[in-house]
Amino acid sequence: MNIPLSLYVHIPWCVRKCPYCDFNSHEQKGELPEQAYTEALLDDLRSDVVAAQGRPIQSVFFGGGTPSLFSPAAIGLFLEQADRLLPFAADVEITLEANPGTLEAGRFAGYRAAGVNRLSMGVQSLADAKLKALGRIHGRAEALAAVASARQAGFANLNLDLMYGLPGQSPAKAEADLRELLALQAPHVSWYQLTLEPNTLFYQRPPQLPDDDVVGDIMDMGLAVLAEHGYRQYEISAHAQPGAECRHNVNYWRFGDYLGIGAGAHAKLTQADGRILRSARQRHPQRYLQDAAGRLSSTRELSREELPVEFMLNALRLNRGVPAALFEARTGVPLSAIARQLQQARERGLLEPDPQCLQPTPLGRRFLNDLLVLFN
Repeated sequence: MNIPLSLYVHIPWCVRKCPYCDFNSHEQKGELPEQAYTEALLDDLRSDVVAAQGRPIQSVFFGGGTPSLFSPAAIGLFLEQADRLLPFAADVEITLEANPGTLEAGRFAGYRAAGVNRLSMGVQSLADAKLKALGRIHGRAEALAAVASARQAGFANLNLDLMYGLPGQSPAKAEADLRELLALQAPHVSWYQLTLEPNTLFYQRPPQLPDDDVVGDIMDMGLAVLAEHGYRQYEISAHAQPGAECRHNVNYWRFGDYLGIGAGAHAKLTQADGRILRSARQRHPQRYLQDAAGRLSSTRELSREELPVEFMLNALRLNRGVPAALFEARTGVPLSAIARQLQQARERGLLEPDPQCLQPTPLGRRFLNDLLVLFN
């Protein structure tokens, strides 16, 4: 099997739950069960050795929560043992998410020594008032210091997250925020709109966000500024300098396979017989730790009818799309099965006319939901 395989590792704790966050994250209360959780992760990974079918791990992504709450020693131990269970590719990309407010001096060097070679830092804004409104535990000075420390530790491969459409934010303020972040010269920027998600404090008590016209102006401005600084938008919110695309996320979007371990983690695996399974781990950290037999909370096979929209939901996020041949290679369904939908999409100007490529047009990217609904 030549479908690439990645590994996602979920660390679910954070210092404080942000009011906009709908991820599976839990506020830290008392001492973190770092050793017990690391052992549970490795035990969880052992159960996936057969499912990996001998494929090397192309990328590892520690997400959360706040993975930088775990010590470099714990991250290093996990990586060392994981590489023995499921060998990593020689050029494996290993990403760790970090928040500036949880980083102690010297930790970056420790993560680098442990094998992490890419950092993704949740800056979100460089305006103190906006950070306070977002419930972040760091300020502008801490964010700038964290980026400088990461560079000193040898992290050339660095992503910075930045939000726009913040409470009371004007296009001018959003532009100033973006330009200050770009001055830090990180090779990758994730620039995305603040949205009000169900089951969040902001959803229950909505802040006053800019209206759609203002957000549209901010989007147009931001895309122009990012391009001006040499960043190519390769996915909806992902912008990279040449060669700095996130390989882990690109594997998701190209409908590759990925293992998912840790509380609430999800996985997608193609079986030797061609079936594609999606699975999820137990969401609550304590239950994940205490019930080894019950860590796998659900598994289901994707039906032939689901596969086209599942594939397109991912592939059409990429500005350049994917080769048309990848559809059958990753789903096992012939492209002819969606010929009618493809024709409709092209007739409506949502998909590029090239039959060798499944690529959204600029109109298709702007109205992505309208494009995707054709494949339901």
